[in-house]
Amino acid sequence: MVEDNELNRDMLSRRLARRGYDVSMAVDGKEGLQMASSLSPDLILLDLSLPEMDGWEVLRQLKQDRQMKAIPVIALTAHALVSDRERAIAAGFDEYDIKPVEMPRLLKKMAALLKVEVLR
Repeated sequence: MVEDNELNRDMLSRRLARRGYDVSMAVDGKEGLQMASSLSPDLILLDLSLPEMDGWEVLRQLKQDRQMKAIPVIALTAHALVSDRERAIAAGFDEYDIKPVEMPRLLKKMAALLKVEVLR
């Protein structure tokens, strides 16, 4: 998870951990890109508005890297317009979810990308 807001990071990571997910966290785009390279996660939750390097640039660099381009990435943002979702999908995000996060909705999206059953 790449999220600069401490409250969002804490809440979401604890809720995912309770459902059996192993969550690693980065606080900015550069750290997120470095962690993705070293950890090769199964999925990345990526805030779009980040310090150092925004989520759009992180995604661009992920998709240009042969080893990381296949990692599914879900954009997380407070922008809820249909055009925002369309822009994110067109940019290469595998899925898009809005904040505040509704766990059942996010879990379904994660499960679909991971090709697993929803962990409750």
